[in-house]
Amino acid sequence: MQFGKLVDKAWEDKTAAEILKAPPSALEGLTERHDEALKTLGIKTVGDLGKWKYAGRAAALVALAELDK
Repeated sequence: MQFGKLVDKAWEDKTAAEILKAPPSALEGLTERHDEALKTLGIKTVGDLGKWKYAGRAAALVALAELDK
């Protein structure tokens, strides 16, 4: 699968499983400074970020807001 603009160029040829184990900075637009800030919240990997309950809640609110349009 091609991940294109979802991930940093260095991670484009990796599998989804590999990316989930990568630091958040593997995502396009995030840096090592973001890794450090997210670590304070217990988020060390892309997978942790994806499973973080607050990210899920925010995504749900965005989806609900789209229904209100």
